[in-house]
Amino acid sequence: MLLVMDVGNSNVALGVYRGEELLVHWTAATRPERTADEFGTFLLQLFQHQGLNPKEVREMAISCVVPPLLSALEEMASRYFGCTPLMVGPGTKTGISILSDNPREVGADRIVNAVAGHAQYGGPLILVDFGTATTFDAVSARGEYLGGAIAPGIEISMEALFQHAAKLPRVELDWPGKAIGKNTIASMQSGVLYGYVGIVKEIVARMRQELGQSAQVIATGGAAKLIAKEMDLIDHVDPLLTLKGLRIIHERNFSSKE
Repeated sequence: MLLVMDVGNSNVALGVYRGEELLVHWTAATRPERTADEFGTFLLQLFQHQGLNPKEVREMAISCVVPPLLSALEEMASRYFGCTPLMVGPGTKTGISILSDNPREVGADRIVNAVAGHAQYGGPLILVDFGTATTFDAVSARGEYLGGAIAPGIEISMEALFQHAAKLPRVELDWPGKAIGKNTIASMQSGVLYGYVGIVKEIVARMRQELGQSAQVIATGGAAKLIAKEMDLIDHVDPLLTLKGLRIIHERNFSSKE
């Protein structure tokens, strides 16, 4: 079995593959102070809960944008699963060309998404990942990573209102139904959520213009389904895109094993 992990700034997405079949997947909060033993015991508990045998894990593939956790993840893989993980980064065989000015600056998760997106949907593509930050990534018809845009995430935007405006409360991310809010909570929801629809539409429109051709729009990340409800320009919502990409990249670096 293959264990894949995408470690983001807010959440860790995990999945277990047997061949191309995703057996199970989980999401947990990211804790930058988590040790190798904490990671290991946590994973063993997840495996036990699902009735899976951790000894069947022979390989691991990890993308991580939280540098303090890199050594803990490698140690965890060795100590608890007896393997050396594939850490996606510079030098990893991905099968795509990265045409940004400095490929080393591009987050591993964005490259993983590009690999999965092109493998599953072809190209050209615009990938929108609604995470801690909202990232927009352009992929050519040939599968080249062209670059993208980064905006504050929806939850960060809502939290910023609460943190920096004394009289504004912390509110749930939910559609208010109307743009004209009749109270403070509805007004905040309108401003952030409908405002985000505007951000996505504008950036996607400009990227399509620069690509010079129509491109499919693929949404992933925690808030993808929420935003897609109010947008007809999103062609597919794929919450497991990054896990799929990790499996594909692992396959491109190693012969598949059971």
